[in-house]
Amino acid sequence: MMPEKPVQMANPLEQYVLLSKSTKGAAAIELVKQVLEAPGVYVFGELLDMPNIKELSTGPNERYFKLLNLFAYGTYSDYKVHQTELPELTPVQVQKLRHLTIVSLATKTKCIPYSVLLRELDLKNLRELEDLIIEVIYADIIHGKLDQKNNQLEVDYAIGRDIGNDDIITMAGVLQEWCDSCETILTNIETQINKANTTKDNRNKHKGMLELEVGNIKKALKTQAQDMDEQMSTDIREAAAQGDKPSKKQSKAKSYSKSQIGRAHV
Repeated sequence: MMPEKPVQMANPLEQYVLLSKSTKGAAAIELVKQVLEAPGVYVFGELLDMPNIKELSTGPNERYFKLLNLFAYGTYSDYKVHQTELPELTPVQVQKLRHLTIVSLATKTKCIPYSVLLRELDLKNLRELEDLIIEVIYADIIHGKLDQKNNQLEVDYAIGRDIGNDDIITMAGVLQEWCDSCETILTNIETQINKANTTKDNRNKHKGMLELEVGNIKKALKTQAQDMDEQMSTDIREAAAQGDKPSKKQSKAKSYSKSQIGRAHV
């Protein structure tokens, strides 16, 4: 039984997942062929998990399950290595697998040398390679530009591919390293905060001591000024008091003058 014609949906793979629920055997194989050529379908993990598709993993149709698995997680160079174990690819499937290979390379580096692309895609000349890259960019699989001066592809963005078990282990390792780095950074930040707080406390204590010392100096100067004012007032009062009393010489001079005046009159 041939699979029904797929219905257009927001998720291009969803229609094939729905169809897989009612297809088995030869129909399931035809469904796999269709999805591998379907435009806009670049992830296949959900379809691989469907029971009727999993049934293809054993028996005479095993190679079609392996082919679907290759499109989900592998590259064109993987196909070349295992080509004898897999069905022959159609021209459309070859192009799609090459597209997916570029996506895989883009996840590893943002500047992919033409030499690497030529080797991984099994292309013979730059014209074929650049045409393929332009095709991938127009398909919105990656965003980037051709750097013909440096013979490389500069990638700004790439779609995500299916994640295999090995990828999960790698991702877990990367995330653990990131967590460890975050812990180290947080520890360093806390150390710097403690140092800053200690420095701030020391400065505040020093400032307090300086303010206390300045206050004491001001009090001492004020007391000294008051003492000087009081001493000056005392000196002024004493000087004024002494100015009111005649001295002994002045008294004698006055007495002598009066006696002389008396004799003159006699």
